[in-house]
Amino acid sequence: MRSAKTVPHSSSEDRLSPAERVTRQIKSALERGVRPWVKPWSETGALPLVLPLRANGIPYRGVNTVALWAAAEECGFSSPHWFTYKQCKALGANVRKGERGSFVVFYKQMGRERPDTAHQDEKPELRRILRGYIVFNGDQVSGLPDSFVPTPPAIPQPRDPEEVRLTALFAKIPATIRYGGDRAFYAPGLDIIQMPPKSAFPDVTRFLSTKSHELAHWTRAKSRLDRDFGQKRFGDAGYALEELVAELASAFIGAQIGLPADHIEDHAAYIGSWLTALNDNASAFLTAAAKAQAASDYLLGLMGVSAAASKDEDEDSAQAGMIEA
Repeated sequence: MRSAKTVPHSSSEDRLSPAERVTRQIKSALERGVRPWVKPWSETGALPLVLPLRANGIPYRGVNTVALWAAAEECGFSSPHWFTYKQCKALGANVRKGERGSFVVFYKQMGRERPDTAHQDEKPELRRILRGYIVFNGDQVSGLPDSFVPTPPAIPQPRDPEEVRLTALFAKIPATIRYGGDRAFYAPGLDIIQMPPKSAFPDVTRFLSTKSHELAHWTRAKSRLDRDFGQKRFGDAGYALEELVAELASAFIGAQIGLPADHIEDHAAYIGSWLTALNDNASAFLTAAAKAQAASDYLLGLMGVSAAASKDEDEDSAQAGMIEA
């Protein structure tokens, strides 16, 4: 196995909050002009992304999905599997010397029951605290069981059965979609999606990924997920965050159903606005990723596709060697 490039690290990271630390991995990719949730074009076409997996095979969710996609893109990792140091040891494997891990987060519920009996009817004072821990990609580990060795991804071929399958999934979503013109958008006031005809797209995957993006916007309605970032005008911070939610939700859906994610044309402008949001608020990407995961789950539910398991991120915390930065 080739030696993997290590993830950049400095002692200053130890002084960052968990939110700042996990978004730093994403920010690094955006600063290079890379959207880590979009698989680059290869000589044979676009490849769908694969959800990053915990040691037990359960996919990561939300911001951790994007952060690990970013780490994999930067370091050239091909394995979808990520392990804590202790999980590697338990499997009889070893993290290779000199490898640096990637940071993921989870919410831990903290608090205790009131000791007195006078307030037994009141709920205990509980709060959720963001914590984090380090994981290593399978490419950074030697001696893993064969079950963790990835197989090369299948290159999607233009074939009618696959188009029929994907089209049938989207047909189950009861959104009002009008076709025509040269713009794709969701109109909240009318609660409709406007799409160019399929013939306007170079292939069906681009058509469906664009539809997926607009359907993610469709979930923002009050009758659905009631999502509002306070957008006042085109291009403001609220607009940028809503676009980020739609981009990520489309990528999460694509990773579930085998659809490459690629939609936004003016990449540089959007990346710039997202970097501004990250600089202004380290938690902005966590919020957008959580909203995107909810939108993805909602649409996959309408499609009849089981979303990635929704277990809390602290499932691995007993073995993770947790740190709070």
